[in-house]
Amino acid sequence: MRVDGRSPEQLRPVTILTGVSKHAHGSALIEMGETKVLCTATIEDSVPQFLRDTGRGWVTAEYGMLPAASRPRIPREASRGRVAGRTHEIQRLIGRSLRAVTDMTLLGERTVWVDCDVIQADGGTRTASITGAYVALALAFDALQREGVLLAPPLTGSVAAVSVGIVQGEALLDLCYAEDTAAEVDMNFVMTGDGKYVEVQGTAESKPFTRADLDRLADLAWTGIRKLTHMQRKALERA
Repeated sequence: MRVDGRSPEQLRPVTILTGVSKHAHGSALIEMGETKVLCTATIEDSVPQFLRDTGRGWVTAEYGMLPAASRPRIPREASRGRVAGRTHEIQRLIGRSLRAVTDMTLLGERTVWVDCDVIQADGGTRTASITGAYVALALAFDALQREGVLLAPPLTGSVAAVSVGIVQGEALLDLCYAEDTAAEVDMNFVMTGDGKYVEVQGTAESKPFTRADLDRLADLAWTGIRKLTHMQRKALERA
């Protein structure tokens, strides 16, 4: 029995609310169990130096955990004077995931800043950020199309992410914090809505895993991605 009573292949309760930020071009608040992340997408009419005069745009991300997102309090990285390595890793992952489903030539010389702020953390903050960030990005592109700024939708598909792991010998989908800290194997899958892989992160925390274990975890991840893709679609339809 899992700590929250779920079956092995069951996601935590998922809610995606849209339009939660007045000033962003697109925004979504995603809740996966007790994990809550505010995702916003803001578009600027400029690109990094390496993309100037190419006609191509850029999608990038920033990620952070608010001080009260977990216990004990997390000091703001600005007060430390530097961004932590974990933060760099996660925001680069979010950016790569979103760029995988964006046609930069249709975006033009514009930059989309996607900000993912963890309000409350209980495992899976990076995967929830990617899933919510896609919704915010899609809404931002829709807004620019309605304004006539974009002539065609830059998105080539959808992207979502979910965690899986082996806890006490059992393969589980969408680990909460208690399960994540006890996991023998911990993995994150980033996939498109049609089942293609964007990124797979996996670690044997206590003992090596087999090819059969990997196949089982991949199947579990795809089960979760399909459900999350459906929820993303429904959230965009309601927006």
